[in-house]
Amino acid sequence: MSHAPSPPGRFPQWSGPAETGRITTLLRKEAVGGILLVVAAAIAIVWANSPAADAYFALRDFRIGYEPWHLDLTLGTWAADGLLAVFFFLVGLELKREVVSGDLRRFGTAIVPITAAFGGVLVPALIYTAIVWQEPSLRTGWAIPTATDIAFAVAVLALVGSHLPSPLRVFLLTLAVVDDLIAIFIIAVFYTAEIEFVPLLISVGIIAVYGLLAQRYRALFRDRAFAAWLILLPLGFAAWAFLHASGVHATIAGVALAFTIPVRPGRKDPRPAGAPGLAEEFEHRFRPLSAGIAVPVFAFFAAGVAVGGVDGIVRAASDPVTIGIVVGLVVGKPIGIVLSVRLLTLMTRVKLDPSLRWIDLIGVGLLAGIGFTVSLLVAELSFGADSLHGDDAKIAIMIASLLASILASTVLITRNRQYKAIELAEQIDEDSDGTPDIYRGGVGWGPRS
Repeated sequence: MSHAPSPPGRFPQWSGPAETGRITTLLRKEAVGGILLVVAAAIAIVWANSPAADAYFALRDFRIGYEPWHLDLTLGTWAADGLLAVFFFLVGLELKREVVSGDLRRFGTAIVPITAAFGGVLVPALIYTAIVWQEPSLRTGWAIPTATDIAFAVAVLALVGSHLPSPLRVFLLTLAVVDDLIAIFIIAVFYTAEIEFVPLLISVGIIAVYGLLAQRYRALFRDRAFAAWLILLPLGFAAWAFLHASGVHATIAGVALAFTIPVRPGRKDPRPAGAPGLAEEFEHRFRPLSAGIAVPVFAFFAAGVAVGGVDGIVRAASDPVTIGIVVGLVVGKPIGIVLSVRLLTLMTRVKLDPSLRWIDLIGVGLLAGIGFTVSLLVAELSFGADSLHGDDAKIAIMIASLLASILASTVLITRNRQYKAIELAEQIDEDSDGTPDIYRGGVGWGPRS
């Protein structure tokens, strides 16, 4: 479907064909990662409930690492604390790009995904807390249903939404980026028991050196991939290790390091204006590592739950943790996202792109109920990897993600067919008079914002 640049004050603001192409490529890579994520999780669930389950748990709990550096960790912990730092590094790069040159750089456009993300965090958290309120020990899991798995969600969107408007994809991407930032803040603030300040200060110092080198020698690290591996990677690992020793969740190191990477080329860069900066180069370079290895391996170790047959299913279904997570993700997420955006457009002058319809946003809100990766991480931080409530939380996350996928697909497949019909009509109109229609009305629910 054709799309004209948005006037000022509307979300999203389009920066031109280059930005559109970048987002399309990014979503395609995330979709591949989402498929790998689902496959890895499925293998873990089958293995954990097979006659060879002991081998799976022995592999997950196998310890390796250097104890004097507080790094004698299980493989499951290495995946959660180490490999997910790569994932959060990519999240940080994308977030910084959005703030510097994307839809988050202007308040008028940034307020839409920020409001949607906060609504999508607040409502599920309140629903979960209300359901488990009678059992105070379970309230620690309030943040589990607040996260959105961008890779999983985009994989579903790629399968069912080939003709959906591009602004809808931008909305999902920016919403998920802000959602991840909120999740990072929650992990850093609410899931840090105590802090060792000496390792923390050393980590901050190393991150500062890392950023200084990235800024000063951006051309070297952009043009010579080996330089980043030989210089920046060891510094990044050291920053991660000291942050891990400080008591702050080590994945935060990935975000902190990403924030130091320059987005725009340097002033003396001989390349033409608009050339990609180091942050974009690192995104292209490291996203396959995150989507193809880091996140699927984490899912493999985190999703393996021994259900325990019929009795285990009945127990999990009656656990308030399960009910709170499923209702929070499947019901709370879309309500929080759509309601917050609706209130924003009613109470302020902020407007949405004309091609964004409320029924489409409901579909995206349902997609945001897929909380896989970060939700699994928060579940382990809330209840531990081996507790019954922790297992029930993981089962609930997988059930909720499946339900959210089915419900979102039901809405978006119908919408996709209607948009496909519009696109065909535009092509016919273009063939007849040579002037394509930018937008044809009559599709969807309710007034446009």
